[in-house]
Amino acid sequence: MRLVVTTPTDREIVLTRTFEAPNRLVFDAYTRPDLLTRWYGARGWHLVGCDVDLREGGRYRFTSRGPDGETMVQSGTFRLVQVPDRLVLTELFEDQSYPGETLITHDFAAQGERTTVTTTVVYATPEGRDRVLRYPMARGVSESGDRLVALLRDLRNHTREDAS
Repeated sequence: MRLVVTTPTDREIVLTRTFEAPNRLVFDAYTRPDLLTRWYGARGWHLVGCDVDLREGGRYRFTSRGPDGETMVQSGTFRLVQVPDRLVLTELFEDQSYPGETLITHDFAAQGERTTVTTTVVYATPEGRDRVLRYPMARGVSESGDRLVALLRDLRNHTREDAS
């Protein structure tokens, strides 16, 4: 399934995509540095720094490097960690072009061996949300999701090979 983007309110963006993997594996891919560094980021971008203290009140910090050597740093705090179903965190980018901290909720809905991830992003202001919508955000999230699809396929194939 491809990425679906909706804007239910003037401060929200909701991103939905289904992956062919159980929710525990998808949750792990969103929270484990060894997996995040293999998929997180749009084409040409890679995590070169990934610190995750996965607990309520724990912090994370991602440093990404782009194709021309530019860097982007985002960080925040985990507000809720419900393995493997829900993750709520704050987000703030260094050099952010819109005001305030963002609240992100990832819901991992299991459907057998498939997982639908619904990410709700709530911005501090409508102007912040509108600014992000003008960025190539949907393209970047979609490309990152495509990389996650490939990683999940590799992990599942590796698990099957180990079982035989």
